[in-house]
Amino acid sequence: KGRIVHSTVNACLFPVLAADGCHVTTIEGVGSWRKQYAGLTCDGSDATVSASSKEDHLHPIQRAMIDFHGSQCGYCTPGIIMALYGLFSSNDNSAEDGGGTKVAHLEEHLDGNLCRCTGYRPIWDAARSLCVDGAKVADMEDSGPTGPCGTPCRDCPERELCEMDCNVSDKDEEKKCGDGGGVVCSSTQSKVQDYQSVLASKYDEAWWTQADDMFPKELLPRQLENEDDLVNDKQQLQQQQPLMVVDNSIHNDGTWFQPRTLEELLDLFREFSISDGDNNNGGIKMVVGNTEVGIETKFKHAVFPRLIHPSPSIHTLYEIFCTDSHFVVGACSSLSDLQKLCHDYMVATVPAGPSAQSSSRQLTRTAQPMHDMLRWFASTQIRNVACLGGNLATASPISDMNPLLASLNATLVLTSRPSPDGALSRRHIPVSDFFVGYRKVQKTEMEVIERVDIPLLASRLEYCMPFKQARRREDDISIVTAGMRIKLAPNEDNTCWLIEDVGIAFGGMAPKTVLAKSTMTALLGKAFEEATFANARNVLQKEFAMPDDVPGGQSQYRLTLACSFLHQFWLYTAKELQRDVADMTEESTRECPPVPTIESTEDCEGFVGAPKPRIGGVQSYPAPKVAMGLEAKHLGHIDAGSKKEVPLAAAAAASNKSKQSQSKDSVGQPSTHASGPLHCTGEAAYADDIPAPPNTLHGSLILASKCHARLTSIDIAPALGVPGVVGAFTHKDIMKLGGDNQMGPIKLDDVAFLPLGDKVDFVGQVLGIVVGVSQEIAEKGARAVAVEYEELKGKAIVSIEEAIEAQSFWTDCIHEMRRGGNAEEILDQPTEITEVTVDGKKKKMVIVEGSMRSGGQEHFYLEPNSTLAIPSESATQLTIYASTQAPTKTQDFCARVTNTPAAKVVVRMKRMGGGFGGKETRSVFASVAAAVAAKMTNRPCRLTLNRDVDMMITGGRHAFLAKYKAGAIVDDEDKDEDGSRSVKLHALDVKLYNNGGCKFDLTGPVLDRALFHVDNCYLWPNFHSVGTPCKTSQPPHTAFRGFGGPQGMVVTEHIMDHLALACGISGDKLRRDNMYTLDDATPFGMRFGGEFTGKWHVPTMWDRLYTELDVPARRAAADEFNKKNKWTKRGVGFIPTKFGIAFTAKFMNQGGALVHLYTDGTVLVSHGGTEMGQGLHTKVCQVAAQAFNIPLDDVFVDDSSTDKVANTLPSAASMSTDLYGMATLDACQQILKRLQPIRNSLGPDATLKEIAKAAFFDRVDLSAHGFFAIDNDRCGYDWGKDAPEGYPSNLPENSWKGHPFNYFTQGVALAEVEINVLTGDHKTISADVLVDVGSSINPTIDIGQIEGAFIQGMGWSTIEEVVYADNDHTWIRPRAKVFTTGPGTYKIPAFNDVPEKFNIALLEDADNPFAVHSSKAIGEPPFFLGCSVFFAIKDAVASTRKEGLSKNNTAHNNSDEYFEFRMPATSERIRMACGDTISSECITASAGELAPFQPKGSF
Repeated sequence: KGRIVHSTVNACLFPVLAADGCHVTTIEGVGSWRKQYAGLTCDGSDATVSASSKEDHLHPIQRAMIDFHGSQCGYCTPGIIMALYGLFSSNDNSAEDGGGTKVAHLEEHLDGNLCRCTGYRPIWDAARSLCVDGAKVADMEDSGPTGPCGTPCRDCPERELCEMDCNVSDKDEEKKCGDGGGVVCSSTQSKVQDYQSVLASKYDEAWWTQADDMFPKELLPRQLENEDDLVNDKQQLQQQQPLMVVDNSIHNDGTWFQPRTLEELLDLFREFSISDGDNNNGGIKMVVGNTEVGIETKFKHAVFPRLIHPSPSIHTLYEIFCTDSHFVVGACSSLSDLQKLCHDYMVATVPAGPSAQSSSRQLTRTAQPMHDMLRWFASTQIRNVACLGGNLATASPISDMNPLLASLNATLVLTSRPSPDGALSRRHIPVSDFFVGYRKVQKTEMEVIERVDIPLLASRLEYCMPFKQARRREDDISIVTAGMRIKLAPNEDNTCWLIEDVGIAFGGMAPKTVLAKSTMTALLGKAFEEATFANARNVLQKEFAMPDDVPGGQSQYRLTLACSFLHQFWLYTAKELQRDVADMTEESTRECPPVPTIESTEDCEGFVGAPKPRIGGVQSYPAPKVAMGLEAKHLGHIDAGSKKEVPLAAAAAASNKSKQSQSKDSVGQPSTHASGPLHCTGEAAYADDIPAPPNTLHGSLILASKCHARLTSIDIAPALGVPGVVGAFTHKDIMKLGGDNQMGPIKLDDVAFLPLGDKVDFVGQVLGIVVGVSQEIAEKGARAVAVEYEELKGKAIVSIEEAIEAQSFWTDCIHEMRRGGNAEEILDQPTEITEVTVDGKKKKMVIVEGSMRSGGQEHFYLEPNSTLAIPSESATQLTIYASTQAPTKTQDFCARVTNTPAAKVVVRMKRMGGGFGGKETRSVFASVAAAVAAKMTNRPCRLTLNRDVDMMITGGRHAFLAKYKAGAIVDDEDKDEDGSRSVKLHALDVKLYNNGGCKFDLTGPVLDRALFHVDNCYLWPNFHSVGTPCKTSQPPHTAFRGFGGPQGMVVTEHIMDHLALACGISGDKLRRDNMYTLDDATPFGMRFGGEFTGKWHVPTMWDRLYTELDVPARRAAADEFNKKNKWTKRGVGFIPTKFGIAFTAKFMNQGGALVHLYTDGTVLVSHGGTEMGQGLHTKVCQVAAQAFNIPLDDVFVDDSSTDKVANTLPSAASMSTDLYGMATLDACQQILKRLQPIRNSLGPDATLKEIAKAAFFDRVDLSAHGFFAIDNDRCGYDWGKDAPEGYPSNLPENSWKGHPFNYFTQGVALAEVEINVLTGDHKTISADVLVDVGSSINPTIDIGQIEGAFIQGMGWSTIEEVVYADNDHTWIRPRAKVFTTGPGTYKIPAFNDVPEKFNIALLEDADNPFAVHSSKAIGEPPFFLGCSVFFAIKDAVASTRKEGLSKNNTAHNNSDEYFEFRMPATSERIRMACGDTISSECITASAGELAPFQPKGSF
């Protein structure tokens, strides 16, 4: 159409040769942070930006992402910006004709990018601020609460007069926001309008047409007047020629063809598809989007000697059009083009005239199901290049489109050219007959799918609906997918509707896409009524019965989904039939048969055709201030005026304030991330971005392919025979170096490379490393290494239950905690309700017993483990650039294994693309392997793990099993005003087990923290807990955000639900009535309040949210909704948290910093912490800038390096700002103290630059090393220590063992969800989070940490499921292998999964005297609050069970009774816990009987 088309693609999949004739734009071409360069000129040329220039040197998208705090670690940011860039480039924002990118476009577009840090909300805000209707949409959302009158408060004409509580409180909130003193609102109309005004003043409209303006003129089609011009136009001629590229390098040795005509394409297939005697040509593969072939070559190591990419000039392959009877879709046309065409038909204006209107209805009805399915097909980037023909040819059994096409009676046109000068041969085959087996189709080697013909549906009485259920809605392959079509007609006497035709096809129910022929037969010709579909459902259950160990697992759930889809199709068709009959009755006098009646409670549409959610929310925090905290005690002096302790740094800075030198406060300000601009321009350097020195080698690990076997031989000769391989190194090479092969953060029970003769402990254990001239060559060499094993007797222990049975424990790390009476004896009662004596009175005690399981979690940091090891001085020194949270630990083991003195090993860490604990210990082995190779070859070696390898061998969060008994005292006489009884917790006996994998790593400390948090916020007078670490054949599991705390707290909340149900009171009341008070102590002896832990806020925070959100009304509204909806249920989850801040190992609570003041007045800080996106460097800079009273931009943190700050501890336990902020302040104080005499001599108006320069000439040291350690009596815990003789009886029990935490970070969260009972799908309607972060050093960074932690916790507890080859998953091989090793099988939350209303608030008046500037640690504590979504889902499921939708309630353990709802709450667990008739039938069909059912899981 004469316009440039902008398509975003996946750089990792799209072949560069397929970009022939295209202009490629990457993040580097969008904008730059380099001030001397403006990468944003319209024509792409270099330009200098002057200080007075109106334009910024960043693109508006980049600027918005920075200003809205849209990046944390920054690794995903370039990809997200490019996705937005493609969208905005396709919709001219400078247009004044109603064009431009709208919020609706945005909501459909961000489905191909993931972020692990931010929680997505700030990215949504940044993107929406750029939309032409961003302010309008924000205004629609910014209408405040809706009162009983039904009118949004802010839209009410009587707002100023109304005195309803909702209106009064909302006016107060609006006033706070308007005053600007403490509330920051996301995406409000005023904020978006203000920001858009700023952008308009800073950028002219040319920025929005940049992509078009940069497009090379050489690639534009030329208007030629005659053929002679064409002959003379070399460029035009070249573009019309077929392309052939031959790769003779050592990497691929393949040929790429790009034919320009259909005949050329078919000739290539004829030539290379036929074997000539013994000479096999090796075959040929057609590539369009490379979305399947790219996966096969990358992960299955497939080799295709010839690849064909058809040119778009082959029109029959790329065109899409409609005839009177069919949709005709070229096999190579992109799915995005098909989706857009379908959308255009759906929104087209209905023409005049009955015939035209009928034709329009046909197009719309046929287009709608295809459009709806394509919206959820993969991602925008995939749909932009993937094609329907490729989807059909790959014959995936879980394809989304193939079942839909089969149900629509679509036909394929297969084309070939049997002879070079012959005619084309075309044959037609129904899609339903095309698939003959797993990944097998009815297509000869010479044939090409030319097009797909899709019959149009009738304008009336024919209906089609697509179905899909996946682990995650966006960008995920289906568990089960289906297309269902039905055609109805009146019976002869016009008394009912008959099923005239039907098409039902499934994916995910067999090794191929299949028609449900028996089910179709059961429907065909029958009356259209519920009984017919119920009978068909029974037929379906028999037709698709699957064995329990079917590949892919989930047999009961998959069958339930298929049956649920059928029921949903019945409901949909009945509703559509009602509409058709109403229209037909209106159009003619002909009477129609009666339409089956569907109760309003039965309505259930599913997500496939529903609009994608609109994400918004409010973030509020107290007015910024500079508060004094621990520095007043540690670094202070007595102020002469106030007689109070004041930090010397603060005092010196204050004395320096004058008209000339006064600087804005840095501490407390919502400053953007220090690396934000670099994140958003792609200029931030990560480990794999470090420029490779000359002669750099690339490494690939040699990994064990099985476990529970003995390693008998490793033959590296085949690897050394691969061209380009330089070396292969194993355990014997470490011995040659004189190195120590032993490794481990606590126990030295791990090895760098497994020695011959040792037992292989887990699948993927490192056996050695191969290095070559490229990563591809190294990987090829590693695959060539021949490894032999000796099988051991028995089988590998994989699960916690198997470890318990085998007594496979680290027995020396089993820890126990007791408080009060003997909990075991108290709870050892013959009945669940018993009488006990409490305080001399007889009371009734309710006892519950059960178990709770929580699964593991993959860190899924966006940047996989990466190391560059550079030897120097004849390999006597090593410089290690690593993505690690533990530079010193990396230094220690690289030195140890390579036999190099630690002083000659320097580890440097600039920034990580996420860590979350996964790079605290489990990054070290990769750096060690690279160091060994570098040492052996005396050449630099780079080792960057592929995503699948990283996920296979690095471990993750520990799975937990809890077995508990708990008792509560019920006082029927002591009742509240509402008549609810008083219930007090009395005794808890809980046994915790965690799956540590095969090496100890940090398993013991993780379990200890779980024991420290299993009380959560509640007082158990009689308490007993035991933690047992289990040893299995899984990879070593390690630290993960929360470090065991969430696993402990989730057990507590599960028990609270169990007790509330047994005692007949609400869970909210039980929780609130049993929260700690200032008079209480934890089971480990820590008291609350004052000098013990600071302010205890959880009860008041709970009360605040309970009142402000009107939790009783929320629950009542959910109950009312549930009464009116049978297949859609809502639930509310409300939980608190307290998270202990400190390393429980006392020695780790220390940190150092090195501060340099330069003579230009700028400051360089180096400290022992590492930056992984949490904003540590930014906060440290704020602390230093505040101390010196200089602008924040004048302070810089370069990298974390062991030659600057030595003997550091890992950045973990949320402790980094506490440690390094104080250490930095200590160093600043030392310098300020030295400067004080010079400051005094120069006078109050002297700048820091002047003072520093004078000090330098006066020979004053302008550098200082700062150090901080938590007070000895505020950290550490000795599990085995007995009470000293004469220990004061008035002190809490166990307090003699230590004080494990410096203080608690506290919070509460309420979430509301909606589940689909028929599918198990869920969405989070809202989440409100209130957190005590002390006096925040940077509130926006803290809010970002809260949001990111919440979404990560939500993911752990809902969709993130780690699966191993264990007894529950026998279809995976070999045993103990992790199955979820990439984004294809492991799902983290996506943009679409964020709570639709996501409100975050920081508590005011929450100063914390135990940390720098009165702040609090924030990285880990909010993680558990994400589990509020899990408990809301559980509440919704409980509502379904309470209604007893199944006819077999007792057998299915239905009704208002306790049930163990295991974590994570996947769609399978949600669906199968509901206990309705359909799921009960499918469980019976699978097991032969109905019994309590738990979906399988890896624990």
